[in-house]
Amino acid sequence: MPTMPQRQTQSLSGLWPFLRPYRWRIGLALLFLVTAAMATLAFPLALRQLIDAGLSPADKGAQVMMLREHFLVLFAVAVALGLSSAARFYMVSWLGERISADLRCAVYSHVLQQSPEFFETTQTGEVLSRLSVDTTLVQTVVGSSLSMGLRNLVMGTGALAVLVWTNPMVMVQVLGVLVLVVLPALWFGKRVRKLSRSSQDRAADSSAIAAEVLNGIAVVQSYTAEVREAVRFQQATDTAFEVAVRRSKARSVLVAFIIIATSAALLWGLYQGTQAVLAGRISAGHLGQTVVYVIILASAFAVLGEVYGDLLRAAGATERLMELLSSQSPITSPKNPAPALIPQAGSAIEFDNLRFHYPSRPNQLALQHFSLKVKPGQTVALVGPSGAGKSTVFQLLLRFYEAQSGQILLNGAPSQTLSLHDLRGQIGIVPQDAVIFSSSARENIRYGRPDASDAEVQAAAQAAFADEFIRALPQGYDTFLGERGVRLSGGQRQRLAIARAMLKNPPLLLLDEATSALDAESERMVQAALESAMRGRTTLVIAHRLATVQKADCIVVLEHG
Repeated sequence: MPTMPQRQTQSLSGLWPFLRPYRWRIGLALLFLVTAAMATLAFPLALRQLIDAGLSPADKGAQVMMLREHFLVLFAVAVALGLSSAARFYMVSWLGERISADLRCAVYSHVLQQSPEFFETTQTGEVLSRLSVDTTLVQTVVGSSLSMGLRNLVMGTGALAVLVWTNPMVMVQVLGVLVLVVLPALWFGKRVRKLSRSSQDRAADSSAIAAEVLNGIAVVQSYTAEVREAVRFQQATDTAFEVAVRRSKARSVLVAFIIIATSAALLWGLYQGTQAVLAGRISAGHLGQTVVYVIILASAFAVLGEVYGDLLRAAGATERLMELLSSQSPITSPKNPAPALIPQAGSAIEFDNLRFHYPSRPNQLALQHFSLKVKPGQTVALVGPSGAGKSTVFQLLLRFYEAQSGQILLNGAPSQTLSLHDLRGQIGIVPQDAVIFSSSARENIRYGRPDASDAEVQAAAQAAFADEFIRALPQGYDTFLGERGVRLSGGQRQRLAIARAMLKNPPLLLLDEATSALDAESERMVQAALESAMRGRTTLVIAHRLATVQKADCIVVLEHG
C-alpha cells in the first residue's frame, strides 16, 4: 500500500502500552477466568463421584442422602461457574470498550499532529477506516475472543492434564497426534493473517472513495457523475468482498482441520477408554469423567481454532493502527524552544533566500532564491499567476512544510526555534476556501480563541459585517451551520472566517484571497473591516483584485517561485 511508510512486522504486542494502565482489571479478569475454568473442570469430578458413589448398591435411605449431597455439590459448582463467568464477561467487555476508545483517541490525536505532507500521500478515508473498522476488530478480540481463548486454553490444558493423569498411556498417543495437528495449523495461520490484512486494506480503499466523493458531492452531482461514482465504489467494495471471501475460505479450512483432527485423536482416546471399562480396568464413573473431559478438550480446541482466526484478523488490524502511531511528522517543535516574543505593533518577518519544493514534486521548485523583509505593521501584497508560489509562502510561514534551504525569521528568531504552538498562535489566517465546522456560528467564530466571551464574539462578527446575517438565522448565533457550513452562502462563510481571525487578534494576519467569494456590496463592507483589522499588525495578502492590494505598503510580484 503506497499510502504508508514501509511496513514493519507488528503483532498484538503493540496493544500492551494500552493494556498496561489497566493491569489490576486484567488481573481480576484473569482471576475470574481461571475460577470459571476450574469450576468447569470440577464438574466431571463431581459427576464421577455421583456415578460411582451415589448410584452404587446401598441402603436406600443412605443412597438418597448421598445423592442429595452430590447434587448440592454439582449445584455449588454451577453457582461458582455462573458468578465467575458473569464477572469475567463484565471485566473483559469493559476492557475491550476502554482499550478500543483509548486506541481510537491515541491514533486520532497522533494523526492531527501530522504535517500536510502526511495527507499528501494518505487518504482521509483510509485513516477513518483504521479509526473505525480496525479499532472495532481490536475491541472484539480484547473484549471477547481473547477472553474466550484464554478460558478455553485453561480448560483444555486442565482437561488434558487430568486425562493424562488418569489415562497416561492412551493420552500419550493422543498428544502425539495433537502435535501433528498444531504444526500445520500454525503454518496455515500465516496465510490467514496475510489475507486478513489484505481484506482490511481493500475495505479501507472503498471507505476512502466514499469519503472523497461525499466531500465533493456538489461537483459530482453537477457533472452528473453519480452513477459513475457508484460503479467505482461498487468495484472497490466487490474487490474487498472477494478478498474477504478468500480470507473466510482459508479460515474455514483452518477451523475444519483443527476440529476434525483433534476430534479424531480424542475419539481414539475415548474408544480406548471404553475398552478399559469392558476389561474391568476402570469404573463407569471413571469413564463418565473421561467422556466429559474429552468433550471439554474437544470443544476447547474448536473454540481455540476460531479464536486463532480472530487473533489473526486483530493482528492485521493492530499492524495497521501501529503504522499510523509510528508515523513521524517531519515538522515538530524543538526540544528547547526559544521564548516567543509577542510584539505590540505587528510582527517583523524576514524570508532569507528560501528554496523549497513539495515532497510529492521533488523536481519542481515552488520557491527559489526568495528573500523578503517585512517591517512591523506593514501590509505586503503577494501577486502573480497561479502556481507562482504565493500560497507556498504562507505554508512555510506556518511551518506546514520546511524549506530545503534558507530560513524564516519572525521577530528576529528563526521559526524553527519556536514551538509550533507559539509560532502559529501569533498568526491569524483567512483562507480562500473558508472552513466552517459542524457547530454553531458562535463556536465557529470562537474557534481561534476558545476563552472569548459572547460580547467579544459579537464584536468580531460586527467588525466582519457578519452580525446582521447571523442574527437573521433561525437561532441567531446558536444556529447549527451544518457540515462545512452548507447552510451559508460562500460570502457568509468567508465573513465568518474573517470574524474568526479578527477575534484571535494576532500580530500577523495572512489573507489568502479573503474577499474572493464576496459580491461587490459584501466586498466593500469586508474590505473596510479588513483595513481596520490590518491596523497595528503585519499583514500578508494574496490577491488578484486591485481593490485588495491598492492600499498595500508593498506589492511583491512572484513568477515561477
